[in-house]
Amino acid sequence: MAGGHGRILTLSDLRSLDPGTIGNAYASTGVVGNALYGTLMTNDDAGEIHYQMAESFATTDNGKAFTLKLRPGIVFSDGTPLDAEAVKFNWDRIKEPATSSPHRSEATMISSSAVVDDVTLTVTMVTQVPKYAQSVVTSSLNWIASPAALRKGVAAFDANPIGAGPFTLKSWIRQGSMELVKNPRYWDSPKPYLDTLTFQTALDTNQRYNTLQTGGADLAIESNPVNFDKAEKAGLPNTVMELSGGLFLAMNTRRAPFDDVRARQAVAAALDLDALNLAAYNGTGTPVDTLFSKASPFHSDTPLRKADNATAQRLFDELAADGKPVSFTFTTAPTSESKTTAENIQAQLGAFNNVKVQVKTVEVAEIVSLRATHDFDATTSSAFFQDPEPRLWTTFSGASPANLTGIADKDLDDALLAGRTAATQQERSEAYDTVQLRLTELSPAVFFTRAEPGAIAGKNVNGLAQYGLGSLLPEEIWIQK
Repeated sequence: MAGGHGRILTLSDLRSLDPGTIGNAYASTGVVGNALYGTLMTNDDAGEIHYQMAESFATTDNGKAFTLKLRPGIVFSDGTPLDAEAVKFNWDRIKEPATSSPHRSEATMISSSAVVDDVTLTVTMVTQVPKYAQSVVTSSLNWIASPAALRKGVAAFDANPIGAGPFTLKSWIRQGSMELVKNPRYWDSPKPYLDTLTFQTALDTNQRYNTLQTGGADLAIESNPVNFDKAEKAGLPNTVMELSGGLFLAMNTRRAPFDDVRARQAVAAALDLDALNLAAYNGTGTPVDTLFSKASPFHSDTPLRKADNATAQRLFDELAADGKPVSFTFTTAPTSESKTTAENIQAQLGAFNNVKVQVKTVEVAEIVSLRATHDFDATTSSAFFQDPEPRLWTTFSGASPANLTGIADKDLDDALLAGRTAATQQERSEAYDTVQLRLTELSPAVFFTRAEPGAIAGKNVNGLAQYGLGSLLPEEIWIQK
């Protein structure tokens, strides 16, 4: 079972190996973060926390403060200790705007932290967050790199990233391939089972599947339901997480035309999600009708939106009569499904009067930068989750740095905060009912398909395991010889 070389196709390129800048999800190459840095914790399909490099992460006051306990004796790949000081250093720098972390929102929930001893860190929260372990699991807070290596600067760190993960970097050709080798100091021996890994980006949906099927790769990180459908029919091993929320059209409420709620409501009413599913996913996707999936304890049958062409046209006409005809640019990533989604939305809206849509394709890194620049009219984003905390707060709270749409509404913010801090399931359910209602009324986003984070492998590949937001664990993979 042990040994061998694994070739993994990913969905995006990395701009840096600094763990603070890597998104911890399937699409943002979380598998690379897991490979180089390991994990403090993971969770299962039910959202239950499982401890890895951490032994515990406990609160005795319903989330006002937490105590993190590390496994003793864990070392980085250079032999230096991964201790509480290292965790504090990594978590503090994710809070710094200069780090440009996509997970700054999660990190800034911590007010302060203090090292108690080598394996113990206490953290005090800004407001109580009983489910804060979920924030760690779904963000780069889960990855700890050597402070000494990080202090040397980005270029030096990218050339020699020091973590405590199952693999270490051998070589990295940007926009090309990344070669990793087994870390002999990894804490969880005999893992990893593979000796070496190669990562290569494959943006095109068909290319990913064809490369896998013809033996050009052993495993592909996947999100397209068309490919999962093919894999099922071909009998290929695959795994998909069932999550709430999904992918959405994000409309920038900071500037025209979407600073006017009528423009957002018009677009929301105009779109036919079944037609979009057919165009983008050959009808194999799952259109979003409710915020929470039926498997969620927060599920409500109340629909998020209602398609209504007459209402959409009335609003478009009303705006034009006010001298504010709806015209916007849809900024999209270069992946085939992203472009198809944007072009279908453009075509659907083209059937209405007084609305004009242009599509602009940019690199994935530029899409990521929109979180900081806010220089867009509309783009595709996502909020998918097992537990709604922290994803809904970071996506839609007016106080969140990661609020791409810029929506700021007191009732929505109050409900999001109540969902975060409530002590009982009933109180949380009531809060998230209000969240769904406000999202429908304000229409900052149109959720169009459930996310399907997963992976497809060759028939001799085993050990497909994910956590969080579809973050694949490379130490579990083994290849039948």
